Amino acid sequence: MQVLKFGGTSVASAENISKSCDISLRALENGLVVIVVSALGGTTDALIKAGKTAAEGDVAYQDILQQLEQRHLEAAEELQLPPAPLDNATALITDGFLELHRLCDGVAALQELSSRTLDRLMSYGELLSSQLVELHFHRLQPDAVWADARQLIRTNSRFGNAEVDVLATEKLVKDFQAQHPNASWIVPGFIAADAHGTTTTLGRGGSDYTAALLAAALGADKLEIWTDVSGMMTADPRLVRGARPIARISYQEAMELSHFGAKVLYPPTIQPVMKRGIPLWIKNTFAPDDYGTLVEVEPPRTSASVQGISSVGNLTLLNLEGSGMVGIPGFSMRLFAALARERINVVLITQSSSEHSICVGVNAADTTPAQVAVDEEFAVEIAAGRIEPLRPERGLAIVALVGENMKDHPGISGKLFGALGQNGVNIRAIAQGASEKNISTVIRAEDVRKAINVLHEAFFEATYKQVNLFLLGPGNVGGKLLGQLARQQAHLLEHLGLQVRVVAIANSRHCLVNEEGVDLAAWPEALAEAPPLSLTDLTELIIARNLRNSIFVDVTANAAAAACYASLLEKSVAVVACNKVAASSEYTNYARLKSLAKEFNASFLYSTNVGAGLPVISTLNDLMRSGDVVRRMQAVLSGTLNFVFNNYDGSRPFAEVVRQAQAEGYTEPDPRLDLSGTDVARKILILAREAGQVIEMSDIEIETFLPPACLEGDVEAFYTQLAAHEAHFRALFDAAQATGARLKFVARYAEGRAAVGLQQIPPGHDLYDLRGKDNVVLFHTDRYDELPLVVKGAGAGAEVTASGVFADIVRAARL
Repeated sequence: MQVLKFGGTSVASAENISKSCDISLRALENGLVVIVVSALGGTTDALIKAGKTAAEGDVAYQDILQQLEQRHLEAAEELQLPPAPLDNATALITDGFLELHRLCDGVAALQELSSRTLDRLMSYGELLSSQLVELHFHRLQPDAVWADARQLIRTNSRFGNAEVDVLATEKLVKDFQAQHPNASWIVPGFIAADAHGTTTTLGRGGSDYTAALLAAALGADKLEIWTDVSGMMTADPRLVRGARPIARISYQEAMELSHFGAKVLYPPTIQPVMKRGIPLWIKNTFAPDDYGTLVEVEPPRTSASVQGISSVGNLTLLNLEGSGMVGIPGFSMRLFAALARERINVVLITQSSSEHSICVGVNAADTTPAQVAVDEEFAVEIAAGRIEPLRPERGLAIVALVGENMKDHPGISGKLFGALGQNGVNIRAIAQGASEKNISTVIRAEDVRKAINVLHEAFFEATYKQVNLFLLGPGNVGGKLLGQLARQQAHLLEHLGLQVRVVAIANSRHCLVNEEGVDLAAWPEALAEAPPLSLTDLTELIIARNLRNSIFVDVTANAAAAACYASLLEKSVAVVACNKVAASSEYTNYARLKSLAKEFNASFLYSTNVGAGLPVISTLNDLMRSGDVVRRMQAVLSGTLNFVFNNYDGSRPFAEVVRQAQAEGYTEPDPRLDLSGTDVARKILILAREAGQVIEMSDIEIETFLPPACLEGDVEAFYTQLAAHEAHFRALFDAAQATGARLKFVARYAEGRAAVGLQQIPPGHDLYDLRGKDNVVLFHTDRYDELPLVVKGAGAGAEVTASGVFADIVRAARL
């Protein structure tokens, strides 16, 4: 004997009923079948709604019932039954809905819907669907019989969620089998009857339970649950795209997963078949050839430590604490007794070893009655100050790792906590049984999607890590960066295991957002049509989307953008900044951002602040981490100024050379930042801070070579003044030329003091042969005393700067 249960989606239409009957017919090749049927998909909810609407005195229940009746009549007609069975089906449906109308009329008259009446109302869903299936299946298998579950399953009179009398049920089932020894059965799920013959129900999902009870009573060879997914999944596929079916799993693991939200299986279902050792197979009605999931006593051992990740939402933590609890027996008993009296189910329990507190998780709907019950139970202790009043913490959820093999694999908990911590998912409570089949964590409900994806990536998708970028400033450098990302996406995935997606691109006028990843081949056109979004709104969007491994990439020089970093770091969003404003701001702000990055385990990287794509800051960091001490630094840190003075020879105006530098993308958007020395001062300030110095911008001595008039007005006025002061620039060049020197704008740091200014560099000096737009930094340290450590290379240009930002993104992604 085999028991096959078909869920609501599997019988939601005539077409689906036909598919389910075809599956059952194939199963007959291996012996007789018992077919357990749910109501047509959505029917139970509609019947509940009709009853509640009637109880409110609203006649709209009539429309609900009429629509349901019409749906059932259409399903009967679409099954293309012969005339006599069709007439029979029509009569059954019509009579059933006449009774439903009478029931709801009575409810409307009384304006009261009892649990007993509601059970009676809900029962019609399964009664009608199972008889439709029987009429269709009877054509294929004439010996099949319809069996009323109310005559097979005996329960108590606890309406809404009745408890089964297993011994009485087994006797009734075996008696029915004796009466029909060679017949297959079609049975309505979910419904039963008490000792008085009154209709009861087994709770939502009870059709699975019906099937398990019948399988156990019959000693079936197997129980098959036919649904709309191909088995139990490693995670909820609505939350995790990469979720995949679990081929074979133990009863214990299935129990854990079903308890924590694996909707494909109703938790009590497993108990009757687990007790008898009956295999349970979860299959897909719409893909019957898929293997599905086989639940068995001892599945084959695998190397996988975790079988699945599950979650349950709408949780409240209740924390009972107080010094009066320490060392006093009986508090736990009284807490659970108080909750039990109110029939409140405890989902999770954890207690500190100090005995100072007990924490339990309950369904959110039970929060108020639980709080009242516990506060009443401990009223004397609360009044005496020995215990604090119960403190509910709402808006939580449980995410659980499940697997038999976890007990044999050290480091699972560490991997779990590390993955969540790196993504800013705070754990409010932890529970783990001694069997180590389940590690449950309580987190904020809004973090569930991110947490499950992070954990699924860590335990099931070791091949890649998804990284989500939010890019601000797709201008010259930002545009080059997007191009580099587009070209390197496949390489990053193949060689580094990074699936890098640009989720948002924003400028001062538009913000393009696509959570599945912006098309990097067509982003300019899409951005031009995107709506505007303020920096504040963009920050809130990044936080609200709460995507795993999020990185904010700031490719601007905007102070307002830098002001957003703290809010993002506090949410464990990594920040990669081409923008120098933050790192060169007041020292307290710089230190705070560094501290936030460390506290919330989020990268704050800004390598391109000094040297564009050169590894200047990373080299300095390596020196400091290794215990070296920086004594002096001497550097040319402006690719712009180096380009300008390398190309200015008096043959053409100084202003023309500066315009060329700007046109070729070497300058800041406002070239005065470069030529005034401000940009170089920011860079040496950042290097001094990275070397451990507490220093402010006002401490940097800036020796400007520009006449004061050049710094007044707008950018065009600046160029006008450059042209007007050509004689001044020619004099600087001639003075250097006279001694064989070259002009370089040099940044210096020594023993806590820093300065920047134009210098005549004589032949033979380390800076003399610096060409084009190159930068160079000379680190004089305790280890590099006689000969400095030199970092040299192109220090300006959109392409090299973009490559530096790219490198920081990869560093942040791999942490």
